[in-house]
Amino acid sequence: MTMEVFDFRSDTVTQPTPAMRQAMANAVVGDDVYGDDPSVNRLEALAAEMLGFDAAIFTSSGTQANLLALMGHCERGDEYICGQQAHNYKYEGGGAAVLGSVQPQPLANQADGSLELAAIKGAIKPDDHHFAKTRLISLENTIGGVVLPQSYLAEAQTLAFDHRLKIHLDGARLANAAVAQQCDMAQIAQYFDSVSVCLSKGLCAPVGSLLLGDEALIAKARRWRKVLGGGMRQAGILAAAGELALTTQVARLQEDHQHATYLAEQLQSIDELSIDMTLVQTNMVFAKPAASLDIQGLVKRLAEQGVIISGGSQLRFVTHKDIDANGVDKLVQGIKAFLS
Repeated sequence: MTMEVFDFRSDTVTQPTPAMRQAMANAVVGDDVYGDDPSVNRLEALAAEMLGFDAAIFTSSGTQANLLALMGHCERGDEYICGQQAHNYKYEGGGAAVLGSVQPQPLANQADGSLELAAIKGAIKPDDHHFAKTRLISLENTIGGVVLPQSYLAEAQTLAFDHRLKIHLDGARLANAAVAQQCDMAQIAQYFDSVSVCLSKGLCAPVGSLLLGDEALIAKARRWRKVLGGGMRQAGILAAAGELALTTQVARLQEDHQHATYLAEQLQSIDELSIDMTLVQTNMVFAKPAASLDIQGLVKRLAEQGVIISGGSQLRFVTHKDIDANGVDKLVQGIKAFLS
């Protein structure tokens, strides 16, 4: 009998739904590099309409979507402002600098994941040939599972406009932010010149992200996607799953959020773990372990029981479609058994 496995490492481990597998098998396809894959075209048009943009482009990953945005907004020698913890700065291989010759200007993230507006203003370079040209502000929502308030986004947009900058959102988990705030994704996206959205995290598609913006930006991004080797021919097979991600999986994220809250509440009863409940807003739970806790031993013991987690100085548990209340209970029981 096969052991049921519950993987809490990330929402990137989600399996595509049966409906997605069927849609992929039946997808009508063409050559997307020529622009004639009907399934890709339909996905891009749907996403643009849902989020309130002129155009969209389907990409292989969130890393690629963010890189296309940075290279679309900035030229060689330009600069973008972001957070020290921003995914497109810290976890995407330095692509903006390596491939785009775009300089990041990272700022400290505040406890809620935001960037202090005064710090952003102070980091904007003067119009002087000694400095890189500041072109773009890049924010992330959610960041570490935390939702940026709408009022903050409005203020950041105003700051960008006043300084003639563009503003980009790494919205890998934009749908989580929207569900948490009981609003449409477009109500968050309205504050940005471009937005990236991941389809293969909590929305369960097997592959792919979208970049959205005006027609000029997306045309530029399409060229850079080709340069970066991102032209994917009969990509409609993947786009068919992406369409279902947007149309069937967004509202379902509320279940993931509920499971994360339930998990955090259960973990609070474990003395060796410290949980800040104010940061449990979507599908992520962070736990600071006691110095005495054998993290690697815990990871190994749980894996033997069919529960997979990542180890580290801070434990991150991520809920998703393939984690139910039974999975949460199994994780909590496994930790308690290990400690006892």
